[in-house]
Amino acid sequence: MSYLYVSEQGASIGVTQNRFQVKYKDGLVKSIPAETLEVIEVFGKVQITMQCMAECLKRGVNILFYSTNGAYYGRLISTSHVNVERQRLQADIEKNKGFKVEFSKKIIDAKIRNQIVILRRYARNNRKNIEKEIADMQYMDKKLKYAYSIEQIMGYEGQAAKIYFKTIGSRLISSDFAFKGRTRRPPLDPFNSMISLGYSIIMNELYGKLEGKGLNPYFGVMHKDSEKHPTLASDLMEEWRAVLIDSTALSMLNGNELTQEDFYLEMDQPGVFLGKEAFRKYIKKLEVKFRTENRYLGYVDYSVSFRKALNLQINQFVKAIENNDPDEYMPIIIR
Repeated sequence: MSYLYVSEQGASIGVTQNRFQVKYKDGLVKSIPAETLEVIEVFGKVQITMQCMAECLKRGVNILFYSTNGAYYGRLISTSHVNVERQRLQADIEKNKGFKVEFSKKIIDAKIRNQIVILRRYARNNRKNIEKEIADMQYMDKKLKYAYSIEQIMGYEGQAAKIYFKTIGSRLISSDFAFKGRTRRPPLDPFNSMISLGYSIIMNELYGKLEGKGLNPYFGVMHKDSEKHPTLASDLMEEWRAVLIDSTALSMLNGNELTQEDFYLEMDQPGVFLGKEAFRKYIKKLEVKFRTENRYLGYVDYSVSFRKALNLQINQFVKAIENNDPDEYMPIIIR
C-alpha cells in the first residue's frame, strides 16, 4: 500500500481514471493507482478536489492535514469502520485499574529498553562510555515492576526519558546539533524539531489504524484524558518513539545528511523548523524506515515492515481488551 505525502506549496490533488494525481506548480504530475493508496498527508497550502475527497471517503483513504511546519490540524475520514461493541469494551478499561497498570508497565518497559538500545548503538559509533547513564535508566526500568499506579509508572518513564535525551544531546549527537534536553511546542533545536514532526506523523498514522480496527483513539489506557488529544494513539506510540523516530533523526544528523543551514528560526514565535528541502528529505527517510523489514515482534516468526508491525500491535491490543488480559499484548523490543 502507498502513503502519499504532499508538501509542495501550491500543489493540487485530484483523481482521474482510477488514479490519484498530484499536479505541481512546475508542471510535474505524479500518479498513483487508487487501489494501492492508503493515506494522503498534506502539509500547508495544498488543494484537494471534491472528486478526490469523495473517492477517498468511498475507498476509506484517510486525508491528514498539517501546517507547513508539521502541526496537525485534522483529518477527513470515513465512518465505515466504527465498531460500537469493541468501543464499549475499550471504554470499560477505565474502570479496570489492574489492566491499566499492567498494560502501562509493558509499554514503558519496552520504551526504556528500546531507548537503551539506541544509546548503546550510538555510543559504540562515537566510542563513548555511557554505562552510568545506562545503569540509571535500567534502575528506573526495574522499579516499574513494583509500581502500583499509572502515576508511578509515568514518573519512572519521565526520569528515564530525561537521562536519555540529555545523553543524546550532550554526548551522542554531532557537536553541531548539541542540545540540552527535550523541548516541544515549539522545538528549540534541530533534533527536537525533527522528532516532534516525526512523533506527530506516527501518532496520526496510529490514529488512522486504530479507527480502521473500530477503536476510539480518544479512549486511552495510560495517558490521562485530554481534550482533543487521541490518548490511545499516544499510549501505543510510546514503544515506537526511539525505534522509528529518534533513530532516524540521529542517523540523518550524525550522518551529515542535514546541516544547520537546513533549519530556520520562526520569526513570529520562538522555534526551529526544517527547511523545504530538508523537510522533504526527512519525510522520505521516515517512509523508508516505515517500510523496512524486521523480525522484532516476538509473536511472529517472519519478517514484517515496521508499518505492518504497527497494524499487528493494534491487533494485539484488540485481543487484550476483548479477553480482558494485558498479557495478550507484547510490545516491540529491538536488539
